[in-house]
Amino acid sequence: MSSDELTPIIEMDGEERYDYFLSQVGEEREIWILVNNDNRFLKIVSDDGDVEYLPVWPASEFATEYAKGADDLSPRSISLPDFFRKWVPGLTKDGLDVGVFPGLDKTVWITEAEELKRDLQDAMSDF
Repeated sequence: MSSDELTPIIEMDGEERYDYFLSQVGEEREIWILVNNDNRFLKIVSDDGDVEYLPVWPASEFATEYAKGADDLSPRSISLPDFFRKWVPGLTKDGLDVGVFPGLDKTVWITEAEELKRDLQDAMSDF
C-alpha cells in the first residue's frame, strides 16, 4: 500500500478508522500489533495512568507508519482465531483495553477486548 493510499485512511476520524478496522480484519482475519526487540508487545499508558491499552491495526503498513521513529518496534500479525482464543481472555484478565487503529494524531478508539471480539464477529458475518 503506497503512502498515497495510507494517508486518507490514517486521516479518518476515530470512528471511521474503527469501522475500517472491522471491515479489513473481518476480511483478512488478522490483527497487527507492534513488538519490540524482546518480543514484548507495545502497551500504551495514559499520562495519568488511568488508561492502559494494546494498540492494534488492520494491516502491517499502518502499524509501521505509526512506529516511524521508534527503531525497536516492528509489526507482528496475530491470527483472528488466536486473538479470540488467547489474547481476548488474557487482555480481559489483565484489565487491558484495546486501542483500535490509533491515528498519527494520537486519537484512538478504546474498547474492551470482549466488545471488540463481538464487533469483529458481527463484521465477519458480512463476509
